[in-house]
Amino acid sequence: MERVMKRLSTWAAVAALLSATAIGCGGGGTGPDGPVAKDPTTGKAVTDSKGNAISVVAANKFKTGLDTMAQHDKAGDWNEATCNQTAELFLDAAKEQGGATFSEAIYNAGLAYQRCKKSAEAKAQFQQVLQKDPKFHRARVQLALYAFVESGEKNFDQAIAEMRQAAITDAQFKNVEALVNLAMLYMKRGNQTADNDGANDFQRAKKYIQSALAVDDAFMPAFNQLALYYLQSAKQKAGRDVKGRVATSASKEKKIDTQALELAALVCSQAIRKNAKYAPIHNTAGMINVELGNLNAAVQSFNTARKLDPDFYEAQMNYAAVNLQFRGFQQADEAYRAALKMKPNDYDAHLGLALALRGQIDDSNFDKMVAAASSELEAAKKIAPERPETYYNDAILTQEYKAKSGGKEAEGALNAAKGLFGQFVQKAGSAAEFADAVKRAKERMEEIDQIIEFNRQTEADRKAAEAEMRTRQAEQEAKGDEGETGGGEPPK
Repeated sequence: MERVMKRLSTWAAVAALLSATAIGCGGGGTGPDGPVAKDPTTGKAVTDSKGNAISVVAANKFKTGLDTMAQHDKAGDWNEATCNQTAELFLDAAKEQGGATFSEAIYNAGLAYQRCKKSAEAKAQFQQVLQKDPKFHRARVQLALYAFVESGEKNFDQAIAEMRQAAITDAQFKNVEALVNLAMLYMKRGNQTADNDGANDFQRAKKYIQSALAVDDAFMPAFNQLALYYLQSAKQKAGRDVKGRVATSASKEKKIDTQALELAALVCSQAIRKNAKYAPIHNTAGMINVELGNLNAAVQSFNTARKLDPDFYEAQMNYAAVNLQFRGFQQADEAYRAALKMKPNDYDAHLGLALALRGQIDDSNFDKMVAAASSELEAAKKIAPERPETYYNDAILTQEYKAKSGGKEAEGALNAAKGLFGQFVQKAGSAAEFADAVKRAKERMEEIDQIIEFNRQTEADRKAAEAEMRTRQAEQEAKGDEGETGGGEPPK
């Protein structure tokens, strides 16, 4: 769940109420618990989003929390201890305000907990903020995303309603994170119903992406969502599935308008020039290159994304999937294992790893790799027993490798492979996406019958030849005995 939260949210800490320079004592007014902090540039008192004056002590603790968060983000060294310590800095700042709720500090404490996937603690902070300040739109964004993920990414209407409340009603189009997440939700839902916001969900999404860029033309998630908008709009026009976020080969699918893809690629190029360290834009560029057939460029983009963010699940999966297409089995193996560290029960990662392992089988590692590939396929079956792909690939592994020994043992393995192909055909049913594989499976089942029949005939011929040889040997032995003890007259 946390990976999805990270993908959907930018996790931006609230820092707007404090200047970038050091905060000094105002010398005159007092905050809830001591002198009021003042902006050294303007001389005005520092206040929170509700206009409450912030004390010097609270402001300095808040700034320390921001600096600490920035340092850990840059170093990428978040762990439970650093998350707790950073959250405490913000919570201490909030306590310094006494009875006045310091919403920004509590909110940032929630973000600190998010860094280490401490979802329960993070949600508790966001809920506390929203209960005391219902118009604190940043907390509403986070809670809307949590609820959406917890619904299995199915409760679009509630998520969109909450995000609209945050982006439009409460933030008045000033929260770029809310605007981009609203666009993302519209694109994922894909509703074709018209309303005052647009002809369909994709048009509504475009409107809110553009609104975000109008507010902040350097906001990278907005650029990334715009590139995805162009990519998915092109796929939609071509009658292609727009739900998947993991790259797949487009060689057998309806071709997308190249001009639309080049527009998406241009957005990525512009974004990368602004910030080359934003991992999602490289992942999106890779997906566009897959559609354009530039697999080498796609691999480079996916690899850049996963190096920038090793916990970027989609980038790891995309890098692995494209490597599989041109037999980069070792690279795919490594990336699928990285994905499984994040999602141990991910069906696609187990299946992909099985294929990567199968591709590495040779005489030096035959038994080990066959067993390892088989183990991954069994794991995939347990996770999603209804998925047909596992049975097809298990059948291939069994026919091509487990039946390699020949003889009587081979017939048992071949029959097992035939049974697996049969299960695949049954589970695949009439689904168009499996039509070619179903045809191949039926052909292989017939082929297996022919192989078994041939092996049986060969075995029968072998046995007949052995019997004939034994008969001849017996005849030869009999003739030899007759020559030694025959009944003729003794020599004279």
